[in-house]
Order: sequence, then C-alpha cells, then structure tokens
Amino acid sequence: MIDSRAAIDATPILTPRDSQRLAQACPDLDHWPRTWHYEPADIDIGQKIVVVLTPFLLHLLNQGLARATMRRHRDNLWALGGELIRRRYEDDEFARMDVKDALRQLIEGDGGPLIWPRITEAEQDSLDVTCRKLHRFMGESAPAHRIT
Repeated sequence: MIDSRAAIDATPILTPRDSQRLAQACPDLDHWPRTWHYEPADIDIGQKIVVVLTPFLLHLLNQGLARATMRRHRDNLWALGGELIRRRYEDDEFARMDVKDALRQLIEGDGGPLIWPRITEAEQDSLDVTCRKLHRFMGESAPAHRIT
C-alpha cells in the first residue's frame, strides 16, 4: 500500500489493491476531467486535479468510512474539481497557478468555496466538511520546506 499522505506532491503509484478499491469507490474517476471541461485544454488540468485528489481519496478509504459517507466525500470532491476548473476562467491569476496551489487556495480550514446558488445550504455544508478534511490532509502532507 502506498503512503497516501506522502504522495500528495507526487503522482501516486497505486498498488493493484488500491487501484481496485479506488475503482470500486469511484468508478468514474477517470472520467471526471471530461465532465469538468469547457474546452479540450481543461481535460489536462482535470487529470492533474484527479492526480492531486487520489491520495486523499485513498486516505478516506483507509479510514473505513461508511459507504454513504465515502460517496458523499467522493461527490463533493467531484464538485470541488469542477469548481476549480470554473474558477480558472474567472480569475487569470488563479488560472496561472499550479493545480495543487490553486486547490490549496480554493479550500480553507473552515471549508470550501461558496458555490451558492448552484447548490443547497445542506450540500454546501457537506462540501465544507470534505474541504476541511482535505485542507487538513494537504497541510499534514505538505513537504517541510513548503509554506502552506
């Protein structure tokens, strides 16, 4: 099994077992970049987002969460990836950022980006829970020489 926390700043090399677990929990993970894209160039960015989120997904799987809870986090991460792509179109500075840095800027210790009015308050609360977990995970797995 890979050390999913250490892998946040590198392309994760998945064991066959981790690949299988990830495929069961997120059967459409490879298709996320296509669902997010506005134009073909977005697919490459989307693939980078998936690479950054994969260690966190494995971390969640390793926690033994209930299926419904895992599904909720998975769906929230999909929404977060889509929001990251969307924000790149609204903010030139954001668009120039590395995917990891953009993701770190998008989430905070108290939650995720406000996606109102496109989602309900309950959905926003759920997204915030996932983003807080991701924020902690990324902070714990950041290299010592990097300021987050």
